[in-house]
Amino acid sequence: MLDDLKPIEWLGSSKEDLRDFPMVARQRAGYQLELIQEGDEPADWKPIEAVGPGTREIRIKCKDGAFRVFYVVNRPDAIYVLHAFRKTTEKTEKCDIDVAKARYKSLD
Repeated sequence: MLDDLKPIEWLGSSKEDLRDFPMVARQRAGYQLELIQEGDEPADWKPIEAVGPGTREIRIKCKDGAFRVFYVVNRPDAIYVLHAFRKTTEKTEKCDIDVAKARYKSLD
C-alpha cells in the first residue's frame, strides 16, 4: 500500500543523476527503490561499508551499461539515496565513494 511506503530522501544531485540514466536503467532503479520502500530487499545489492555503516549499493545492468545507486536504509525515518551513477570501471571509482561519503556525513 502506498501509505506504508518508507519515504525516500534524495541527497545532493542523486535524484537528477538517476533521472539522467537511460530509460531501462532508470525504470529498474525505480522498481528496486520501491521494493526497499516496501521493506523488501532489492534484487542485486551489496553493502558499501567504505561509505558508512548501513550503506548499500543497488547494482543495475542493462544493454546501456552498469549503473549504481548508493543508499542508506538503516535510518528509521527514511531511505536516503546518496549517489546514483554509471559505472565505467571494474572497481567503483574513488570519486564516487567520496561523493557518497560526503553526503553520508551530512546525515549526522
